[in-house]
Amino acid sequence: MSPQSADRSWPDESGPEVGVLAVVPRLTQLQSVLARGRLVERAMEAADLRLDRPAMSALLILNLAEKPLRIGEIAQKMQVVGPHVTRQVQELERRGLVHRVKDPLDRRASLIEPTPRGAAAARTYMLTIVGWFTDAISDWSEQDRNDLGRLLGRFADDVTAHLRTLDDDGAPPPAES
Repeated sequence: MSPQSADRSWPDESGPEVGVLAVVPRLTQLQSVLARGRLVERAMEAADLRLDRPAMSALLILNLAEKPLRIGEIAQKMQVVGPHVTRQVQELERRGLVHRVKDPLDRRASLIEPTPRGAAAARTYMLTIVGWFTDAISDWSEQDRNDLGRLLGRFADDVTAHLRTLDDDGAPPPAES
């Protein structure tokens, strides 16, 4: 946000902020429902996992990656600091869900990848989540479902990129969860 837009008392009804203002309460509603709901717990039960959410996020990131990742890459994707991810990876390793492999470009470094058991559990978890969301919007038209995916993806990418500029300007990194 520019300093000039921060000084406004409230956006006028014709400004671009009006659309964003309409979305903010909906994002808050969705975040609240997902945080309170049992969807994540049910998906973990379906995958026979008993992990905390950060560990589950790390496993999902690793499973969706096209290749094994360094701790720093996982941290970047989770938007947290490396030591936090190191603890999560150690827990996933202890449970046999991920393992370390040598980095072919740097023999001193390790890369992390899911084990077959970890990949299968992550897929089951994601299929449960996707199935639930698919059921929730099953009466939407194909066009509406496509528009949701396209616009939500664009929104997430643009917000992430814009927030990254705050980090580049010396703002503190996001708090660990």
